[in-house]
Amino acid sequence: MASTRQLKSRIRSVKSTKQITKAMQMVAASKMRRAQDATRLSAPYTQAANELLTYLATQGEVDEHKWFVQRPVKARLIIVIASDKGLAGAYNTNVLRQYISALREDDAAGITNETIAVGRKASQFVTRLKDTVVIGTYEDLPDHPEGAQFHAILNTAKDAFEQGRADAVDVIYTKFVSSITQTADVLRLFPAGFTETEVSNTVRQSLFEPSMSGVLGDIAYRLIGSRLFQALLDARASEHSMRMLAMKNATDNATDLVDDLTLEMNKARQGAITQELSEISAGVEAMK
Repeated sequence: MASTRQLKSRIRSVKSTKQITKAMQMVAASKMRRAQDATRLSAPYTQAANELLTYLATQGEVDEHKWFVQRPVKARLIIVIASDKGLAGAYNTNVLRQYISALREDDAAGITNETIAVGRKASQFVTRLKDTVVIGTYEDLPDHPEGAQFHAILNTAKDAFEQGRADAVDVIYTKFVSSITQTADVLRLFPAGFTETEVSNTVRQSLFEPSMSGVLGDIAYRLIGSRLFQALLDARASEHSMRMLAMKNATDNATDLVDDLTLEMNKARQGAITQELSEISAGVEAMK
């Protein structure tokens, strides 16, 4: 059994760790709320974009458009989104497992692939692989991913599809469902519009001025970009949610461990007192 001094040292150490995990839990909870608000506010626009892209894909005028054309998939570009930091439970493990599964499927089907890694954990992982060609890595994206890095990712994917280097562009990310439920998912970015999305009557009645072909290029780019934007928002909300839960579990475990160590220390202290009393009693008896 450990000594009382050793147990006191362990209790101090665990309490110190508990303070750290509690602080990280509170920070993650604050970031989680902001990220959830962002993904919730963006979701209706993304849903409308999905419906409009699906509707456009059924119209004859887009059959030959460079972003809507379907080709036999012989080469694929994968955008994998992970986090920059750890301590987020199984967040990175789940999305990277989905990514490895996609690489194995491509290898079995004889499909070549390239990769864009978003997040430091994804970058560190893909650079060690030999089954793919890494054409871009992006780290330290903000919680609200706009600006040069976002457009660089989107334009790289667009150019790869336009130039025929990729017959399909997929995004592997963590879809945010709720604070306690997040799932690794695959989103088809190019070719555009071929998703299982039910199109509402409002979208079917849309009017295009001056014509569908006249506005197609500009609106399609924005609509496709909104899908990538939503995936990045979902991934960040999922990351903060899983980190908050991981830190909460760590804090709870630290609390339980402190209780167990305190109980063990009290038992050790009681045992030491009992032994000391026994020795005193034995000494008194020996002096008689």
